[in-house]
Amino acid sequence: MRQEYPEKIESLSENKLAYMIYESGMARLERTVTKLTVIVILLILMLFGSNLAWVIYENQFEEITTKTEIQQEVSTGEGNATVAGGDIYGNDKAEDNKSD
Repeated sequence: MRQEYPEKIESLSENKLAYMIYESGMARLERTVTKLTVIVILLILMLFGSNLAWVIYENQFEEITTKTEIQQEVSTGEGNATVAGGDIYGNDKAEDNKSD
């Protein structure tokens, strides 16, 4: 049975055989390209879906921002320093803050 197959191939002309091999390779390549295209499109859709899910998840929490103002009155005049970023600005001694 294996001997019949080579005889059939030998009976074909070289051009026909080359064309058949080329066409079979191209058909396989087309199937592969189609599969890869579907996979890429699916991955892009999954990326958008995961980003949308993350945005929806993060939006369910409300950010509450309040402005709190604290005033301090000290009879000695101490505590009048302003702290910004860990640096102290202003005077915190009563005699330096006296207005004339």
